[in-house]
Parts: sequence; C-alpha cells; structure tokens
Amino acid sequence: MTETRLYGTATARAWDRLHPRLTHRSAWTAQLGALPVIEGTVIRLQVDHLPSGATPKPVWLWWSGTDATETDIDLLWQAFLRRFDIEHTFRLFKQTLGWTCPKIRTPEAADRWSWLILAVFTQLRLARPLAADLRRPWEKPSPPDRLTPARVRRDFRHLRPNAACPAEAPKPSRPGPGRPPGRKNTRATPRHDVHTVRKTDTAKPRQRKSTTPRPRRTG
Repeated sequence: MTETRLYGTATARAWDRLHPRLTHRSAWTAQLGALPVIEGTVIRLQVDHLPSGATPKPVWLWWSGTDATETDIDLLWQAFLRRFDIEHTFRLFKQTLGWTCPKIRTPEAADRWSWLILAVFTQLRLARPLAADLRRPWEKPSPPDRLTPARVRRDFRHLRPNAACPAEAPKPSRPGPGRPPGRKNTRATPRHDVHTVRKTDTAKPRQRKSTTPRPRRTG
C-alpha cells in the first residue's frame, strides 16, 4: 500500500510465474510447432479515487520478469502511471519540435539530432517562469509554474532577444553551390533489407484467376 497525491491509497497485489495465452504467430514466425510459454508477473492495482471523480476500477498489468520483490512491484506500477508523461513528451518531440522531420541517413546524425531536440526541450522547461501564457481561445488559464513546453514555445521568440548568446555575431556568407544541375547523386542512400523468416513447407501455390468468360448456356 502506497499513499499517492492524486489517487489516494494505492494497493498493489502480484502473482508470480503466470504466462499469457499466445494466440498469434506474428512475432514467432520462426517458431515451429507449439508456441512458447513465457512466464511473468501479473500485478493488480487498485486506487481509492480518481482525479476526474469517476469510479476507480482495478488495473491489471503484466511484466515479463519473475521473482519480483515489493520494491519492484511498486516501481512497476508507478512507471506505468508515468507512461502518460512519456507519451506526451514523444508527441511534443515529433509534432512540435520536428524530431522526425529531417531525412537522416546515418545513426550518428540521428543521435546528434536527438540530443539537439533534448537541448531545446530543456530550454523550454527552464524558460517556463519567464514566458507569458499565450493560450488559445479554447484553452484554460495556467499558472506560470505549470505552463506546458508547447505554451512556452509560443512566447519563446520574445525571450530570445533578451537572452545572452554565447556565440559570436554571424558573418555574412553565401550558400554553397551544391550539386551542379544535371549531375546524378553519387552517394546513394543505404537501404537495409528487413528479413522475415517464413515457413516454406506449408505455403499453398497461388492460383491464377481465369480471364476467359464462362460459356453461355444455349439449351
């Protein structure tokens, strides 16, 4: 039992070495015969109340590990509650900060771009007490210490001119010539084949549909 701020007393119970019933073979295409048995831990979470006022229902969770201690159980259901913050953070990265917009070719470039997105997100969090609440007409007012990163980004253009810049003033320059017109790109994008194991002994030959019309009955 754990006391929480939003849900009151949270009670968690766990059952060790239970396994789900596998009914699909999508992730086990190379497994012939019977599907494997994967043991895990089943957790039942019950809280006193919900912030919305609705009737709380028990939440059933499954973990692929076994021999979990009381500390592990508390960590697992608390991590499950934090998934909402993680999902909204990834949504902000993709839709607002443009995490998946550039067409990156190498893993090293993808790592650098991801670290830049994290640096931008950190600046938005640090600038929260300085930004004004430029909310939409349908949005509710929010105190300065509770502004979301998306709202801080709306007013960030007013904060940037007043912030100190560690870099020097930009020097005027012209963009590079780039690839001359008519010349093909000699650095082709590497493509990686996704190999999927399939069973070949049970594959049925595909019958070709006949294109000739059926003879018409005359009698």
